[in-house]
Amino acid sequence: MDEKGLLELWNTKRSQIISAQMAPNLMLIGVFALAALGKFEMASDATKYLVLGVAATTGILAIISQYAAIREAESLILDLKRLEKSSELSKKIAGSRHLLSLSAIAVVGLGIAVFALVTWAVLG
Repeated sequence: MDEKGLLELWNTKRSQIISAQMAPNLMLIGVFALAALGKFEMASDATKYLVLGVAATTGILAIISQYAAIREAESLILDLKRLEKSSELSKKIAGSRHLLSLSAIAVVGLGIAVFALVTWAVLG
């Protein structure tokens, strides 16, 4: 694959990571609004567990999607490093593997932390 194709693929991977955050963010907005209004205090246990289940499913699927895109982007970085004559942009992207690794850790760690906070907000 040539440099242009690799850069287009890089942008696709970045877009996938960003897009995978949309559904969980919408879910969190809903949970936040309901928790702020005290709606979970009156909710049945079944409703609370349903909210937690949907939040967990949404979050887990997003984490898997983001993690997969990050792993694929790490392979793409290796391909960019192998180019003989590359642009400064390609060189900069090729040198960002540590940022991708940090992103993978953050996606998982923050996902777990946010789910713990959602659980606290829903169950009280």
